[in-house]
Amino acid sequence: MVKLSQKDILKLANLAQLKLTPEETAEFSSELSLILDYVSQLDKVDVKGLEPTYQVTGLNNVTREDKKIDYKLDKKLLMENLPSSKDGQIKVKRMIA
Repeated sequence: MVKLSQKDILKLANLAQLKLTPEETAEFSSELSLILDYVSQLDKVDVKGLEPTYQVTGLNNVTREDKKIDYKLDKKLLMENLPSSKDGQIKVKRMIA
């Protein structure tokens, strides 16, 4: 059985930027140990001769052609409804901090 120490749990909590109480540390220690035990069971499964499964739908590069749709709308009329525009383009607030 894999047993995580309190130090291990605190290190993981720090990496995840979590603040844990001592009770939570004890609880997560047992829960994460059970999860690691399950993963170690999966490590014991014999997978020799099995091909990796990369996708299961059987579909391959499903795409469609782009189609231009003319909605017969007047660009000038649409631009009048915008809160802000510049040189015929929609002006938006900066998106990247």
